[in-house]
Amino acid sequence: MSGPDCIVLVGLPGAGKSTFSRQRFPAHAHISKDSFPRHARDKQARQDAAIRAALGAGRSIVIDNTNVTPADRAAVISIAREFAARIIGYYVDSTPGDAVARNERREGRARVPKVAIFTSAKKLVPPALSEGFDELHNVRAMAEGTFQEE
Repeated sequence: MSGPDCIVLVGLPGAGKSTFSRQRFPAHAHISKDSFPRHARDKQARQDAAIRAALGAGRSIVIDNTNVTPADRAAVISIAREFAARIIGYYVDSTPGDAVARNERREGRARVPKVAIFTSAKKLVPPALSEGFDELHNVRAMAEGTFQEE
């Protein structure tokens, strides 16, 4: 019997990660630092605890953050390995311009400052299997709400 899945989303703010997650993995526990109160202390520790709790209960999860650097992804991958989870990465590829356009259609707290998109774009290192993923997929948001695997 295999363990639960740990889906790690990677991409710019506004790339379509959350929409993709809701469509593709509706039964998975959704874990995102954005779901914690805006001024919560140590969101990383909160996220790590949520990952351990879900995987420890045998639930498959989706980590829905930008995860733009190998270091961001390494913490999640390490915890997932503790629970013998299958680690599957989805790189939601988007240009900064496309991400800004999608972000402009968001409302309220969902909209991020444009600088967050450009800052993430500068830091972005596309994921690689060598980081510890069992599978890695590239997807691109097409028309609103549809995705194409590349």
